[in-house]
Amino acid sequence: MIKSMTGFGRCEVQEAERKIVVEMKSVNHRYLDVNIKMPKKLNFFEAAIRSELKNYIQRGKVDIFITYEDYTESNVCVKYNKELAAEYVAYLNQMAEDFSLDNDVRVSCLSRYPEVFTMEEQNIDEETLWKLLDQAIKGAADGFVETRIREGEHLRSDLLEKLDGMLEHVKFITERSPQIIAEYKQKLEDKVKELLEDTKVDENRLLMEVTIFADRVCVDEELVRLKSHIETTKETLLQGGSIGRKLDFIAQEMNREANTILSKSNDLEISNRAIELKTEIEKVREQIQNIE
Repeated sequence: MIKSMTGFGRCEVQEAERKIVVEMKSVNHRYLDVNIKMPKKLNFFEAAIRSELKNYIQRGKVDIFITYEDYTESNVCVKYNKELAAEYVAYLNQMAEDFSLDNDVRVSCLSRYPEVFTMEEQNIDEETLWKLLDQAIKGAADGFVETRIREGEHLRSDLLEKLDGMLEHVKFITERSPQIIAEYKQKLEDKVKELLEDTKVDENRLLMEVTIFADRVCVDEELVRLKSHIETTKETLLQGGSIGRKLDFIAQEMNREANTILSKSNDLEISNRAIELKTEIEKVREQIQNIE
């Protein structure tokens, strides 16, 4: 089983007093990068949320959106600051005495002074709230992973098809390479005979030229390594797991071998096949970037 790094999950958990909604979405990224947006009152749980997510995600840029609604009517209370009110009264009395004014302060007036009355949220039962939040996170993460697996299976099928096509190109080049040397030898021999007419051709000299040519265009080692990389990629895809980084490295090696084959080729058919190989390898690399 392989996973794509593109995914989406959503879960809504509601009870009599509150509701939590968690949404998750991700795109490909070299490492695990989690960005969480949630109400300030839930910030206390950020470390626990990140720890929980590591059970579901190894790589990817993940954005998480958490909304919280509290339906309780008694979630806030009024606080009376008696000490501050006493200070206000003392200073007002002092002002009345200093300026020979009537002190007409009333309770209704004093209550409007800053910080005499304040609204405070009551303490939240963190254990109860975390159970609700954890349930929502796990529900969203399960759906999120499910979409990643589904997309990952599509990626694997497409990649295996492309890899089989690459093996066909490798097979063609492998079979074509010896023919190039034979054709070169025949062309060289015909050219020498044409130039020298009745003069006897020096077979040793001819053989030396063909050997030099064969050494220059030989891609046997590159073909063996390229075929091995393709087979390893197929095996790794079938094994599954967190394989994105490994496959990316193998794809780089495949591209290097294809470049060498193309640079050594002086045959149009092989050059065309090598270009097709490079094109397919690039497509494979692009898709591998989406594998976790």
